[in-house]
Amino acid sequence: MAANPIVKQFDLTPEEVDRQVREALGVVKPEDMGEVYNQSVKNFEVDSILKGRIVNIINNDVIVDIGYKSEGVVPLDQFEDPTRVKEGDDVEVLLEAVEDESGMIALSKRKADRIRGWERVISTYNEGDVVKGRVTRKIKGGLLLEIGVPVFLPASQISIRRSGDIAEYIGQELECKIIKIDESRMNIVVSRRKLLEEQRESQKRDLLNDIEVGQIRKGIVKNITDFGAFVDLGGIDGLLHITDMSWGRINHPSEVLKIDQEIEVKVLKVDKEKERISLGLKQKQESPWANIETKYPVGSRVKGKVVNVLSYGAFVQLEDGVEGLVHISEMSWTKRINHPNQVVSPGDEIEVVVLEIKKEKQEISLGMKQVEVNPWTQVEAKYPIGTIVEGKVRNLTNYGAFVEIEDGIDGLLHVADMSWTRKVIHPSEMVKKGDTVRATVLQVDQERKRIALGLKQLTEDPWIRQIPEKYEVGTVVAGEVTKITNFGVFVKLEEDLEGLLHISELANRKVATPEEVVKVSEEVGVKIIKIDPEQRKIGLSLKDVNPDDAESAVEAYRSRKAAAEAERPAVEPAAEETPAGETEAEGGQEEQGEQGEQGETAPPAE
Repeated sequence: MAANPIVKQFDLTPEEVDRQVREALGVVKPEDMGEVYNQSVKNFEVDSILKGRIVNIINNDVIVDIGYKSEGVVPLDQFEDPTRVKEGDDVEVLLEAVEDESGMIALSKRKADRIRGWERVISTYNEGDVVKGRVTRKIKGGLLLEIGVPVFLPASQISIRRSGDIAEYIGQELECKIIKIDESRMNIVVSRRKLLEEQRESQKRDLLNDIEVGQIRKGIVKNITDFGAFVDLGGIDGLLHITDMSWGRINHPSEVLKIDQEIEVKVLKVDKEKERISLGLKQKQESPWANIETKYPVGSRVKGKVVNVLSYGAFVQLEDGVEGLVHISEMSWTKRINHPNQVVSPGDEIEVVVLEIKKEKQEISLGMKQVEVNPWTQVEAKYPIGTIVEGKVRNLTNYGAFVEIEDGIDGLLHVADMSWTRKVIHPSEMVKKGDTVRATVLQVDQERKRIALGLKQLTEDPWIRQIPEKYEVGTVVAGEVTKITNFGVFVKLEEDLEGLLHISELANRKVATPEEVVKVSEEVGVKIIKIDPEQRKIGLSLKDVNPDDAESAVEAYRSRKAAAEAERPAVEPAAEETPAGETEAEGGQEEQGEQGEQGETAPPAE
């Protein structure tokens, strides 16, 4: 038979064991030993709670004598405070087995404590009672709360609001309400939430009776959303909207508040029937718009910070809660701005002028260009009519060319002002984008921000002296037929100068169609019969033209033509196309309207 571990522990000889047994039993007859044994074990039933005494402590084992033939062992960690356990202490234990494999009886203090605690709890509390205990650990689905026995606190019953990590409650003392007792399974379920709800309902009634608009109250931030924060006022939550947090710009409530923060708020609105309360944080201070006209009078210069840039303008913060708009049209006197981000960016510190204040709408109109002198106020004095200017062709449209004569100041060179004699259909016939040109200032409209320029005005109008002197009435000249109409023939006399050979002047006889006499590109000698400088027209005739005079004139015409072609560049650059989207007037200038072209209607017969 295996030796008892206690015997091994103390390393006693068999003789010493016999001696100590005889001393313990005293004088007992051998025939009485059975009766002594039966008396010693008759009260030791499994699962019964017995009283015992601590006889020794060996390492982490506590040896307990319960009056049985052998002692039992209880692990030291089953005692609430192992440091206070000592020999001679009385203790209650549960008998789990009379003898285990080692010959020792199996004891459990933890189970005995649980049963005694359960008995005390059952005798003390009923469902609905309030208990207080310490959270010992986290288990699946909730927490264990020690109230004499471990009771279960489900996660859903911990708080009114959803909890994050419920492990943060471990070690805390919580007050809960018993909601279920299962005696057969020795199980108790408690709820902290139900107790909080009852307390909160009572607080809510008191709060709704006392709360009034305009009051300043303390509260705890319980939840933060994109649109605001919910503040627990004690029994009911009020909404603190993001627009009521600060007079300044806020992108998210978390920039101002944090969960569980205690704050003071002003009651803005109370709906007792719907139990809704609107709160304000910024209303505790005076609105910065209260004396806005005094702080920022119209016309004053102020500095601010760009806080937002949109397609139509930029918002500038003058102080917390006060922002003004600089419209895109108020950013520059002369620059063509497609988007405000070409001029400013968020975070820029800029100087602006206050243009208008709408206090009721809390709107301020600001201007950036007003900080500088408007260059258009000096244009009329700087560029009086007749001034010759030089600039770069910035853009071409169907009706003319825009010439930049200084930074941000454009003048319009209309097609009608490009040549005295040539019929210009498109400005690309005369100038190209990027060309540097000289022109004469024809008109300045300071109010409408327009400058009209002329290219042909750089030279004298040839119709005043040059053409009348060169083409005197009665002179025979030569030219090339360029166009035939039903009323006559147009004859090119020189570059950009044509005369009209009326059908009645083609021959001394009646001519049905001009083609009977001439054809396109034919070189003919004609007589000047009329000069009209005001109408810019030359009348021609084939009648009564001396053949010799005509032949001489044609020869001279051919010589001039050959010489001109010899001087002309071998390849002419292609006309520049008008860029898409740039066919409308720019820089405040509009199309001046088509001017009268050299007439192609039949003049009266001479």
